[in-house]
Amino acid sequence: MDSGSSHRPRNLDWKRAAGLLYGDWGTSKAYVIGMAFVAAQFSSFPIILAVCALTGIVGFNYIIICKHFPDGGGVYSSAREQSRVLAVLGALLLLADFIVTASLSCWDAMSYFGVPKEHIKAATIGFILLVGFVNYFGPKHSGSFAITLALPMVAMVVIIIGLSIPHLTFSHLEPPHATFSKNWVSFVSVILALSGVEAIANLTGVMKSDEGSAPERPLVAKTARKAILPVAIEVVFGTILLGWAMLSVDPSMTSTMTNRHEDMMRFLGEHYGTLDFGPDFGKFLGMIIGIVVGLLLLSAVNTAIAAMVGLIYMLAQDREMPAGFTKLNAHGVPWLPLAGAIFMPFVLALVSDDLDSMTDKYAIGVVGAITVNLGSCAFNKKLKLSAWERLIMSTTFLVLFLIEVTIAKTKASALFFAVCVVGVGFCLRWWEMRRTGMETVMMKKEVAAAMSPEKMAEMKIELSQGQSILVAARGLTPVLRFALEEARLRKGNLYVLYVREIVVPMAGVTMSARHTRWQDDPRAAQIMWPILEQAREVSVPVVPLFVESDNTATTILDLSATLGVDILVLGLTHRSAVVHLMKGDVVREVARNLPENIQLVIHG
Repeated sequence: MDSGSSHRPRNLDWKRAAGLLYGDWGTSKAYVIGMAFVAAQFSSFPIILAVCALTGIVGFNYIIICKHFPDGGGVYSSAREQSRVLAVLGALLLLADFIVTASLSCWDAMSYFGVPKEHIKAATIGFILLVGFVNYFGPKHSGSFAITLALPMVAMVVIIIGLSIPHLTFSHLEPPHATFSKNWVSFVSVILALSGVEAIANLTGVMKSDEGSAPERPLVAKTARKAILPVAIEVVFGTILLGWAMLSVDPSMTSTMTNRHEDMMRFLGEHYGTLDFGPDFGKFLGMIIGIVVGLLLLSAVNTAIAAMVGLIYMLAQDREMPAGFTKLNAHGVPWLPLAGAIFMPFVLALVSDDLDSMTDKYAIGVVGAITVNLGSCAFNKKLKLSAWERLIMSTTFLVLFLIEVTIAKTKASALFFAVCVVGVGFCLRWWEMRRTGMETVMMKKEVAAAMSPEKMAEMKIELSQGQSILVAARGLTPVLRFALEEARLRKGNLYVLYVREIVVPMAGVTMSARHTRWQDDPRAAQIMWPILEQAREVSVPVVPLFVESDNTATTILDLSATLGVDILVLGLTHRSAVVHLMKGDVVREVARNLPENIQLVIHG
């Protein structure tokens, strides 16, 4: 164990990862089919099929990426191996995607809840602020919440498809009326179902390792595949069948369907429920679908805001953004990134008139980020891709590149939005480099390799025999003095643990590769230096432990078992009821899961 730092624990199983992915990816069908109908009406089925095919192929590519990037396979991690500037560009394009995702999902949620159109904008802004307030406390259970909402969503999809089966027909389908170029533009305008895979790729750094993989060289290929594959199958086939159900409605209802394109799934539930069981059942089913889909869309808002916080924080940790963005609030949340993650979707919702104006700005960010990611991997000769993996990835990259160029040419508002986000981001990066005195220089790769910083040597500590004690410290409190006295009386070793709680969901290269020392953290240093001095006076061997983690209880449990301590000492906290509700009780969670061979002492 390195006394200077530790990696974040890998505690994200495939079910929670799939829930997080479905919370974003699975909601796409709620607006994709409606937007396809607006684009081409009853000739839109080929467009829906093409979008679903591209979605499935991109999902397959990200299974490959997750296999080769177990410490974070998002666009920033993969592109950084090629160029830092390219990595920042990809990250900023992804940020643009998250901004639109938060606003668009919240707006569409209000439509599914049945909010009158004249009040949707105000309701959207209000819910964005509410979700931002919740994220101030850094909730860590969004994955479980997403799973809870995902299962009813899948049930609603199955019910709608089941009710529509007796009425499915190809008689209303029309061949494409326009030229190939116009159909291509329509296809590009409906690509709204890709951003979730980028979020899941960033989470490989905290995914549970595959069985049999070594801790120092973790593998997450099986975990990632189990998380992505079932969601991809549901999204692809669910969207196709819902699209077919939509195009099986009588063409006489074209105007109604156009007006209801923002909540098309609710319309389909009402329509087919009425045909099969009467208007009362149709109205009731539509209300249930509206609640379920609306809540899942709000979950996507939460995921997008949390992802923005993590992305900005990661860039700041890697000195690509101002250092002030790394400052945490009392709950371990970077408060400036959180403020930005609330403000940007707030402004977008404020200046938007309807859902269509938001969807125009959506695809340029997500397609751009995925294009950069796939291109960086496909042309990375150091990445051990098989020939067929590289071929599939290169082909997908070329298709997405053409899509990105088409969006930039045909959607002026999307291009302007992306330029604003990327431009502001690079201005902040330039300002930070000037402030810290960093310069961009050109040098040969041999010189760069010679000047790279050496890895920190692992500290070897001689420990005397006796009972070992682990104390989790939050400050210079009486619990520290108690633990030091116990270690002196028992002639044992004392591990002093400080957990820097960082409640961000993205675990890219920065979070997993940085070895932050406790000496560099002001709060940790204020604890460690005095306790080391007092321990020296009473001849107690002390090992300071500094860990960055998003789950304090899990970290304490993991270290207690790993170090094989005899006694764990915790102090009671004085948190408000609201904070306990949002963050949970660490002492209670540790007490419930601590191995029986480790004594727990709670100092009050």
